[in-house]
Amino acid sequence: MCSNKNLAKKVVDKMMGGDAFSQWLGIEVLEISEGYCKLQMTVREEMTNGFKIAHGGIAYSLADSCLAFAANSDGVQSVSVETSISYTKKAVSGDMLTATAKEIRKSEKTGFYHITITTQNNIEIAHFKGTVYRTGKEWFPNN
Repeated sequence: MCSNKNLAKKVVDKMMGGDAFSQWLGIEVLEISEGYCKLQMTVREEMTNGFKIAHGGIAYSLADSCLAFAANSDGVQSVSVETSISYTKKAVSGDMLTATAKEIRKSEKTGFYHITITTQNNIEIAHFKGTVYRTGKEWFPNN
């Protein structure tokens, strides 16, 4: 039987292995444990918009990946059903973004998570909320 932290890492390794978009973003998993995830990526020039700031979809996508990893970290396949984001500051090319997901509440069928995104200077640039549906299907049923 895997420990909770080992199971979380095993699930996220499997998810990341098949997640071409998170790989394209350059996401690095810094920490993972049950109900918690910390990711990091650097904003590249091709991720900026006409204002020369990071496209909103970049922070959103980082947070969405962080949600997915945190929500699945207990070994139960979970999918998002509702998400929202509030941007508080801009990010620019070269900024290193860190997303941190914390589980707020989890039941048999749903989970609610809050994700904060900061820059390398610890400036909060966005807050993301996500609700997931817990399918009941295990990632590794024979563990």
